[in-house]
Amino acid sequence: MRSIPSSLAAHLADGATSLCHCWKLIRRDGQSFGFTDHDRDLAFGGTLFAARSGLEAAEATAELGFAIGGGEVSGALMSAGLTEDDISSGLYDDATVETWLVNWAHVEERLLLDIGSIGEIRRSDGSFVAEVRGLMHRYDEERGRLFRATCSADLGDARCGIDLAESRYSDTGVVTRTDGFLGIVAYSIGFSDGWCTGGKLTWTSGSNAGLSVEIKMHRAISGTDEFDLWQRAPQRIEVGDAFHVTAGCDKTHATCRKKFRNVLNFRGFPHMPGNDFIIRMPQQGEPGLDGGSLFK
Repeated sequence: MRSIPSSLAAHLADGATSLCHCWKLIRRDGQSFGFTDHDRDLAFGGTLFAARSGLEAAEATAELGFAIGGGEVSGALMSAGLTEDDISSGLYDDATVETWLVNWAHVEERLLLDIGSIGEIRRSDGSFVAEVRGLMHRYDEERGRLFRATCSADLGDARCGIDLAESRYSDTGVVTRTDGFLGIVAYSIGFSDGWCTGGKLTWTSGSNAGLSVEIKMHRAISGTDEFDLWQRAPQRIEVGDAFHVTAGCDKTHATCRKKFRNVLNFRGFPHMPGNDFIIRMPQQGEPGLDGGSLFK
């Protein structure tokens, strides 16, 4: 049961109240921002909660058990700290949101209503609506090791062991032609066709410097390389922008063996029978249905 401070409880029992909502937004990089739907700035807990930020709360829900509760916060993209470029860049993905009920006349009278995280963000015409998910959504996330046919490691991490700094796995390039946001053409970076499909492209210069995006398709054509990106760049890509690319991995056993020669570190179970094997009808005389090895 939630404990309400006695001073706030007394205020709530009055015939007239001076209440507002405050939100503290904490990004994954540690930066925090405060907003309030009151008409003047408020400060508590070392955070300034800015008024006139255009933020307002929609309906919030709370659920029993393991159902995911939550709500929405909407507002305008303005100079209060939220910009469309930062949202497009993913800086607010899974950011923590604290929701407070505050007596604006005496800010020491306040109650922490909820702690959630930012989910889907919808943007249009200079405004946004952010989904705020309750803590129970963490139980929908994958935790621990998964038993599956494909590898559970990420290319280049400690379990994989591949050093992406090696020249055969990464290179740099410069944009020579672009559609502005999703596709680029660069001078040849020396990789074969498809080598970087599924890899990562990191901008090292230009308006998008420091941002990374996954590569949807890599085509090596007549001395140039074409890249289709999975995510639209938040800033326009310009000719001359420099980038760094890494090889891609589809996490299959065959790719690990042939492309990377790293099968000893493969973290999947390529011989594990799948659903098709389990539900298909057996054929008379077919080997492998006697409980023995499928690979002898």
